[in-house]
Amino acid sequence: MATVKNQNARTTILFITAVVAMGGLLFGYDTGVISGSQLYFTEFFDLSTGEQGWAVSSAIYGCLFGALASGYLTKKISRKYTLLFSAVLFIISAWGSGFSSSLLELSIYRIIGGLGVGMASMAAPMYIAEISPPKERGQMVSYYQLAVVIGFFVVFLATYFIGNGSVSFISSFNETDLHSWNVEQGWRIMFWSELIPAGAFLLLLFFVPHTPRWLVLKQRTDEAREVLAAITSSEEEARLELEDIKLSFSETQQHHRITLASKGIAFILFLGIMLSIFQQTTGINAILYYGAEIFSNALGYGPEDALKQQLWTAGVNLVFTFIAIFSIDKWGRKPLLLTGITGMFLGLSILALTIYSGQIGIVSLLAILLFIGSFAMSMGPVVWVLLSEIFPNTIRSFAMSIAVAAQWLFNAIVANSFPVINGSQLNNAMFNGVLSYIIFSSFCFITFIFVWRLVPETKGKTLEELEGLWTGENVFHDADQIEPD
Repeated sequence: MATVKNQNARTTILFITAVVAMGGLLFGYDTGVISGSQLYFTEFFDLSTGEQGWAVSSAIYGCLFGALASGYLTKKISRKYTLLFSAVLFIISAWGSGFSSSLLELSIYRIIGGLGVGMASMAAPMYIAEISPPKERGQMVSYYQLAVVIGFFVVFLATYFIGNGSVSFISSFNETDLHSWNVEQGWRIMFWSELIPAGAFLLLLFFVPHTPRWLVLKQRTDEAREVLAAITSSEEEARLELEDIKLSFSETQQHHRITLASKGIAFILFLGIMLSIFQQTTGINAILYYGAEIFSNALGYGPEDALKQQLWTAGVNLVFTFIAIFSIDKWGRKPLLLTGITGMFLGLSILALTIYSGQIGIVSLLAILLFIGSFAMSMGPVVWVLLSEIFPNTIRSFAMSIAVAAQWLFNAIVANSFPVINGSQLNNAMFNGVLSYIIFSSFCFITFIFVWRLVPETKGKTLEELEGLWTGENVFHDADQIEPD
């Protein structure tokens, strides 16, 4: 009987996680569709480099405000309804972006989609963390990052086949016609293709419950007990977890009420914000957003064939995310971060060296893949895991929304600045086109020092146990002292 109960609980958790993680898939799809489509709508609208940067990054400003709004929404209307709202925004954005007749229209619909991405990027990992068993929380939240990566992979496949990216078997005349069709219509269909996963996400969300911690926050204890009974292995485990959750929200604990002014919390907020910033300033989304252009311009591939090369980056991203999923609760968060950041630094350095020296070729491609793979096993999933688990129950919505908003702010800054820096006279005259990669690799070095000195290990603890660790005496005198029992 216990075995059946365990299996049923695990099946329920996996189903809920899979549905909620689709918010990550839409995150990856919505942000990835811009990489292939911008090759063509940039030409269609005759955009300058500054306008191109705005077209790519406009959605990210929506993400910023969506993340900030989600702090209020996830607490007020629930994690689940925030995700439902984001699904509606995804649908509106995909439909409108494909019908856009000007840069202004495209930007408006991309901002709407960005609002959805921002909400989902905060609400989905929070939701998964709140229903996951402590010993598997890292793996479960990593499924969110896996969904993001799958979203990128699927959209790269979609844009490749929509754009008919394999041009090696067609004549130059047909290749010209193909490019013209992509400029006129292909990019629109790339945007519309998002309607399929967005619609599925909206429908499936009606079959998942509210999280038990939000239900306790709203004093809906009986409903919380029902949810816990479905996702735990025994009635006793459900009862004990419910008591722990109730205690963390208990009004009788007001003298221990955790706020942003509480001891240790300011540091944790700083930690979350800086991890979010470093995730972006190390360059991942510049490579993903402008990957087709990098392959086309810096590495010499034609526009349609560059779409094919992006499948390599998406595939490596996917494979290495599995390394994180199956090792994060064994190795711990910190070892994965340090290992991955080292690989990111090496990949960017080798890429910069090959471009600077004019020795562009297979080594350049392998360097990009090393960078992507290293990110996929470290800064990608681990940052989301840490953000979803380090903040106490009473401030999780607000604190996590600030950290995620910081992530999107710097995402926008990087996306805006990358084409400008790449096209600058300074970059071409003094750095032979590698200034951006030098900047990104420098941030990798800084991030390594930051993680090594300040990031604590959190594996194996319940969310309620972590509250005591953050606010306890001498918690941060040695970051490495936080280890599972």
